[in-house]
Amino acid sequence: MPVADVMVRRTRTYAGTVTQPPGIPARGATRLATSRTLPLEVSDLGTFDDLVDLVSGGGVVVLSGAGLSTESGIPDYRGPDGTRRVEPMTYGEFAGSSEARRRYWARSYIGWQRFNAAAPNTGHRRVTQLQRAGFVGPVITQNVDGLHQAAGARDVIELHGSLDRAVCLTCGEVTSRIGLHERMTQGNPGFMDRFAAAAEAVGSQWGEQVRPDGDIVLADDLVETFHPPRCLVCGHDTVKPDVVFFGESVPREVVERCFSLVEQARALLVLGSSLAVMSGYRFVRRAHREGVPVAIVTRSATRGDAEASLRLHAPLGDTLDALVEALHVEP
Repeated sequence: MPVADVMVRRTRTYAGTVTQPPGIPARGATRLATSRTLPLEVSDLGTFDDLVDLVSGGGVVVLSGAGLSTESGIPDYRGPDGTRRVEPMTYGEFAGSSEARRRYWARSYIGWQRFNAAAPNTGHRRVTQLQRAGFVGPVITQNVDGLHQAAGARDVIELHGSLDRAVCLTCGEVTSRIGLHERMTQGNPGFMDRFAAAAEAVGSQWGEQVRPDGDIVLADDLVETFHPPRCLVCGHDTVKPDVVFFGESVPREVVERCFSLVEQARALLVLGSSLAVMSGYRFVRRAHREGVPVAIVTRSATRGDAEASLRLHAPLGDTLDALVEALHVEP
């Protein structure tokens, strides 16, 4: 059944069952047809079968967070208890200080190479399969890694931007991150070797320290030797990754588009987000206000748990694997 057809039949509250699209077995048959046992850790509200029922109706908008990319080797910002593992640089710090920009780009120069090499994991691929099969529509992602697109997903809204681009805060010039990295390599000969030697001296492997926004922990003495990039158009050192920093606002047109998608959706499926920041949590609140069912699948509690119609604390890759199998989605 096309996504558009099921979207106009959205129920205002989730009662636990939905009309099955052609070719999808009923709930009991789905359980019998599923050959694997889903390793759920905690089922706070509802069951895996309820998730199958909800998604089987189609018209689902996905909201993904950092937890979806951890299986690709990209860590999230927060630990299981919701506290931040690291304190990210804020927009005010970056925009207001040349030294802060030097520190950011020195760290990013090292960390981005590992970040850029990350590949889509099972979760990204399964979301794409569900989208191609018509169960999932647009994907709103809080991630800046581009892994949904790398997995073949369409209609991906990058809520916080993307690390594959950079923009000059002075003149607005946009450039590719790959090109910028090449320029930083030319402007900082031997920097990677100096970092590798310093890391080896303290028994540290840099690949284990990459942060969710692509930068890395780096000693101050190395930072001081780094030459940050300058804009090729205006010459200023105000080049910034085209992502939304903490303390920066998501563009209003992006927010409004996401609100519209959520309001038209049959359900909102949150994958791997703690919803700790308002930029993502507001869509859960809007869905709840509009009577759009909200399903949350994460490994820990979230800020939006009270608004959820269905909440599963479970591994994302295994959950999405089992969901695709239960819905008989073709590879």
